[in-house]
Parts: sequence; C-alpha cells; structure tokens
Amino acid sequence: MIKIQGLRKSYGGKQALKGVSLELPRGEIVGLFGENGAGKSTLMKCILDFLPYTGSITLDGEKITRKNIAQISFATSEHSFFGNLSAAGHRDFYKEHFPDFSDKRFLSLMDFFELPMNKPIKSFSTGQKNQFEVILALCQGADYILMDEPFAGNDIFNREDFYKVLLGILTERETVILSTHLIEEVADFIGRAVLISHGEIVGDVYTSRLEDEGKTLMSYIKETYHYRADRVSRALGELNNGEV
Repeated sequence: MIKIQGLRKSYGGKQALKGVSLELPRGEIVGLFGENGAGKSTLMKCILDFLPYTGSITLDGEKITRKNIAQISFATSEHSFFGNLSAAGHRDFYKEHFPDFSDKRFLSLMDFFELPMNKPIKSFSTGQKNQFEVILALCQGADYILMDEPFAGNDIFNREDFYKVLLGILTERETVILSTHLIEEVADFIGRAVLISHGEIVGDVYTSRLEDEGKTLMSYIKETYHYRADRVSRALGELNNGEV
C-alpha cells in the first residue's frame, strides 16, 4: 500500500498541496481528477520522490527510495524516454535494469499500437510517443503505475480499445492511478475516484457506491465541485447586456 500522510508542497511560497492524506491499496484502478493546477501532477511527482516535500509517503511501510522505487512506474506526456534510442533499444535497457520487466506484455502492446521496433522514438508522432510511454510504464514490472494525462494526441478509438486491453492485462497486484480530464471516457474503467481541488482532497469514492446510489461519476464530480449549471447562460447574458 502507498500511504500518504499530511503531504505538503509549495512553489515560491504558494501551496500546491495542503496536507494531503490518502491510502492507495494494491489492485485498484483510481481516477485522479481536478482542474488545471489542482495539484494532480505535483502529487504524483511527490510519490515518485521527484520533488522535495513535507509529510510522509510510504510504500508498504517504508519510505520510497532507490531500494523500492522500481515498484512504481510513471507515464507522462512530458516523456521520460531516450529520443535517439529505438523501441528495441528501450526494451533491452529495461530488461537489464528491471528484473520483472514483462517482455511478453511489451511485444503484445507494441503490436496492439502498431509501433515500429527499430525507429528512434524521436521520430514518433506525439500520440505514438505517449503510447510508448504507457507501454514502458506497464511493462516495467511495477506494482503501482502512475499515469499523468497519458492519452494526449490519441484518437478516441485508440483510447477506448486501450482501456479494454488494460483491464484484460492487469494483475491483482497492480494498481493504476490515472490523472485525466477525460472523465466520461474512463467512468466505466476506474473503480475509484479521487478528487483534488486547490491542493486538497475534496472527494474520494468507489464507483460501485455511486452505482448503488443511482449517481454517475460526472454528477458526483459536479456536485462535489459545486458546478453551476447556469454559468454559461449567465455569462452570455452579461456579455449580451454589455453590448446593448
């Protein structure tokens, strides 16, 4: 389990995370939702120990260090691969550095996305680069797979098919934490939704509970964020009145 307690992170005196506490057991698919700047990416980077922070983050009761960091993988649209290296080269590198690297899963996902093995990754399109980033994260052999807006540049058909493939390949030990704005697309894919706003957790619910209550994920999110359904009509009304 990843256990986060009292996590705080500031940038130039501005608090990005304000005492976040969260538990992430194995075997879950968690959607992490929030507006731009809510703290989603910062939270993931703190889990990975990419950023200094105050508070506590542990993995199975131990601080995350070089000794256990391989249990966590990360897919980000910012990209973390070697541009001049081919997919085959990355495969060799990962097999050398990650003993639990899944070669079978790697080859299957490369085939699924129809990605070339021997071209440098820098020659890939944006969508292909993001696909490859996700493949590496899924094949590393990690128990926790963090994905930060991983599907940018991919068409809806690729995304929908990928959700289905992902559900079919994940083991009971693997947890996916997915940060995305594509809420309606992933509503049937995730099992738990964590909502963050202005650096604080404002909602945490299992989708099975929402179903029991007759609610949709989108309605829960709108309710939690106090979404105003009349905001567009009010804005247009004010603009039109101003023109008159």
